[in-house]
Amino acid sequence: MERGMTNPFGLAPAADVDHQRRADRRPSSTGCGSLVRWAGGVVLCALLAGGLAERGAAQERSSAVADRRDDLSPWGVASGAEWFNAYPQFMPVLRRAGVGWLRGFYEWQIIQPVPGRWNFTLPDALVRIARANDVHLVGVLAYLAPWASADGGTRQFPIKDIRFWRDYVDGLVTRYHADIKYWEIWNEFNGSFAPGGTPAQYAELVREAAIAAKKIDPNAKIGMSVASFDVNFIDAAIKSGAAGHFDFVCVHPYEYLAELAAGGEPAFLSMTTSLRNMLKANHQSERLPLWITEIGSSAPTRPDQAADDTQAVLLTKAYLLSIAAGFERVFWFEARGPSYGKGTDYGLIREDMSPRPSLTSLKTLTDVLGQEPKAAGWLNLGDGIYGFLFDGAKGAVLAAWTAPRHDTRITFDSEVLITAPSGASTTVGAGTPVSISSKPVLLTGLSPRLIEMARKNRDAPYPWAASAAGNVAVARLGDDSQAGALSQIRQDTTVAEQGARRMNFARADKEGHYAYFRVDPAFLGLGAKQVEITAVVRRAKPGEIAGMSVDYESTRGYVGADYRTIPDGDQWTELSWRLSDANFAGAWGWNFRLNAIASPNELLIREVRVKKLD
Repeated sequence: MERGMTNPFGLAPAADVDHQRRADRRPSSTGCGSLVRWAGGVVLCALLAGGLAERGAAQERSSAVADRRDDLSPWGVASGAEWFNAYPQFMPVLRRAGVGWLRGFYEWQIIQPVPGRWNFTLPDALVRIARANDVHLVGVLAYLAPWASADGGTRQFPIKDIRFWRDYVDGLVTRYHADIKYWEIWNEFNGSFAPGGTPAQYAELVREAAIAAKKIDPNAKIGMSVASFDVNFIDAAIKSGAAGHFDFVCVHPYEYLAELAAGGEPAFLSMTTSLRNMLKANHQSERLPLWITEIGSSAPTRPDQAADDTQAVLLTKAYLLSIAAGFERVFWFEARGPSYGKGTDYGLIREDMSPRPSLTSLKTLTDVLGQEPKAAGWLNLGDGIYGFLFDGAKGAVLAAWTAPRHDTRITFDSEVLITAPSGASTTVGAGTPVSISSKPVLLTGLSPRLIEMARKNRDAPYPWAASAAGNVAVARLGDDSQAGALSQIRQDTTVAEQGARRMNFARADKEGHYAYFRVDPAFLGLGAKQVEITAVVRRAKPGEIAGMSVDYESTRGYVGADYRTIPDGDQWTELSWRLSDANFAGAWGWNFRLNAIASPNELLIREVRVKKLD
């Protein structure tokens, strides 16, 4: 455990826990944790779910949920398969931290190794221990049994006969419907877990699972799921036959979490709006529950105060922003962290079973906000200051923090209790300046006036979103890049130089050959659009040939536009690309990037514009 920390979770180092793991399945920039093999051939699903009702939407369920399989808790955690054999140890630890939901189950091939033969030993034990710890399970229906797949493996599509899938769903729901209400269909079908798979094939899985499950349990809930924030894939699957056959939608927005360190809160908050707009366009209920079934950030396997604090801050923001934005359930990936060979992992608990500060932060959230917090509104506390009001078990709670480099001091008109993610708290008198930084704090004891102000804002647009007026969005790049409806993200791929940003070819990972951009969805969102992207650029050094192309989100996914050579000289030049099929959803966190991977030399970027043409 950390130096100077007490151990509130009852954890003790456990050197005897099986250290077997799979290094070939590790969290990546496109989504992480899933169904993977572990010792003895067992396969488990590691994903994330959590949540709360959408900002501005009426609470349709009472806190007195009649169904014992369900509640209104947003607090979820996922477990990776590598250490799932330790779930009897970490499940009670998570429960003491306030976690009410665990996402994970066993693969089809383990439960039904051959047609007609079932082996429920392992899932029976999982369900029994979850019930004993008062933890709800989310079942994940995946992957293929080898005898049902196209190639004798567990991923390759098409499935030999959809009747095999129906029988599998029927078997699981029949046995576990008394304990499991929510079933998520597959894991990251749009990623690397369904080679040969198409939106139509995923839609068939969703549709057939819903029909089979609801025959047995009319109250069963079926979820669609994607890697990252691939709204376009969900849209395509709905259009391909999944419409009307799913009850909740799940995303894995790792990239959006990573951008919070650079002020990505507005983008994070916009995800629910994009999803609801997509559902509305497909004539599906806009009130369908939205879940985050994987989200996480890594920390070193050995204690490291700065890095551990960063993970804890990101966890705190992930839950707070998700609840505020309207995600109903959020699962942090992951419970116990294996090492993936790079000296880091995603766990709330380390390999030796000692707690990370992120686990303490999660417990602080559940202690202060209670088990069923509700988003209640927001406050504009000043330039670059985020303020979200929640109704907690003991009254109103304000979560506040600032954008990077906007640390400030504010005063309140009443005595307030300030609680840090570490759990440390202090009381500050009315009129006494309170320091607010990029690390969130929880404030209670707010005056009725401030609480009422926040409640009145509940259905109003957030004040932190960029203006989307006009038909041109501009991002000016430099030492302190200026952004509005268009912003450069992942700025560390470029270097500030001469009032612009230089692509940094020295980066070993080649990311320095790209400059990434995101367009606010209020300016340009889902649906095929005609746009023009213009970059104001010049060569880094006259006489050294340089050029670039554009990669962008289209109706066909991410595609590339043609390469352009930058004219010689030290003058600034405008390069433009007209696109007829732009479809900006932010699937991997970005909408387009300037691509200099084919450029012999570096270049400078001073300004980028996006113009709507239709």
